[in-house]
Amino acid sequence: MSGPAQDIARQVRNGERSAAAVLDATLARLRERDPRYNCFTAVTENRARQEAAAIDARRARGEALPPLAGVPYAVKNLFDIADQVTLAGGRVNASNPPARRDAALVERMRQAGAVLVGALNMDEHAYGFTTENTHYGACRNPHDPTRIAGGSSGGSAAAVAGGLVPLTLGSDTNGSIRVPASLCGVFGLKPTFGRLSRAGSFPFVGSLDHLGPFAASAGDLAAAYDALQGPDPDDVACAQRPAAPVLPTLAEGGALRVAVLGGYFSEWAGPQARRAVEIAARALDAAAIVDLPGAAQARAAAFIITAAEGGALHRRKLVTHYDYYEPHSRDRLVAGSLVPAAWVQQAQRIRHRVYLEALALFDQYDVLIAPATPVCATPIGADWLTLAGKELPARASMGLLTQPISAIGLPVCTAPTWPGLEQDGHLPLGVQLIGAPWREADCLRAAHALEQAGAARSRPL
Repeated sequence: MSGPAQDIARQVRNGERSAAAVLDATLARLRERDPRYNCFTAVTENRARQEAAAIDARRARGEALPPLAGVPYAVKNLFDIADQVTLAGGRVNASNPPARRDAALVERMRQAGAVLVGALNMDEHAYGFTTENTHYGACRNPHDPTRIAGGSSGGSAAAVAGGLVPLTLGSDTNGSIRVPASLCGVFGLKPTFGRLSRAGSFPFVGSLDHLGPFAASAGDLAAAYDALQGPDPDDVACAQRPAAPVLPTLAEGGALRVAVLGGYFSEWAGPQARRAVEIAARALDAAAIVDLPGAAQARAAAFIITAAEGGALHRRKLVTHYDYYEPHSRDRLVAGSLVPAAWVQQAQRIRHRVYLEALALFDQYDVLIAPATPVCATPIGADWLTLAGKELPARASMGLLTQPISAIGLPVCTAPTWPGLEQDGHLPLGVQLIGAPWREADCLRAAHALEQAGAARSRPL
């Protein structure tokens, strides 16, 4: 159940390494590699040195250290970091005052002993699937820097895949954790809607936004998730549920009941994506194929809700600072601000109906498998991709398989597979391990089982 993050924490607790030495090595890697990947938009070196020194001082006093003691991590730049400007990927935010305090999840990582080393690149205002940010530069995929890292949490996934830090935090509105985790070959968790506090994060779509971690192993992902859990009255959508630790249950006995999502999820999967599902299904003994009839409608509903809420959020600044917004998103935000309320009401009805369809599947199964992306990472700047014999817009289509699940708020762990087909054979493609509401433990157990079987693994550089 271990991983790079847990190994670091164990070494720091045992006195084999100091947190300061871990940080020095991390900063050296960052300086050497990040110019190639463009993951970071800010490095918080002074703060990191203070946090590492505090951990080392606690050990010197003989205190018990918290679970992530000395573990370096970084966050998507929509998380508030005290005394830093929260960019959310946008130039229009650069003149805002610095954050007065840390986001709730940043504070929880600090309490767990983790050391914050910086903020990470993303699609502007989280409205994209590629992190081709025109203000701060495209984030590049460590496995092929000519290709996208995915988005909108591209910097978060690429920083783990590139070996810069073992843990990162990101956000997922329509697939923004799962898409980059798939394309960069790392583990990512989108929890149940309302499970983790969003307080102190720049919003995009209040009824769809989720926050969650990335890691290089299922065990590290579980350890980070456990540190982040707990109710928070500062986020009105955060469920007032007690923490439910998952790390102790990863290797729990008892078989999971697993099925493959077919229909829509097979129709819009390319050859590598279908191969990824086959790899996972074989390892998890998933022979049944089931359907989510309303998947296509749920994706359409997610589009409408995203456009309407995102457009409403940015409408005032679009009027006064239109040219500050990047071309990839500004016209969509303007159009979204004009979506009729009746459309949004119907989208919410569809969302609820498809949610009930999914709950019926969990009467028989614990976990459902689907591809996370329809194809592997596309070249930076690509406008089109071919799928199911059709030419589709490349940027929007990366969310084909994640948006239906976002719309209904289910927990999903993305696990990296390496389909190894002739076309793009050197690139990863992840599978979604989808659980019933509040059953993140099942998703992570399935990811751990895939990892133990050799069917899923991260390959940080």
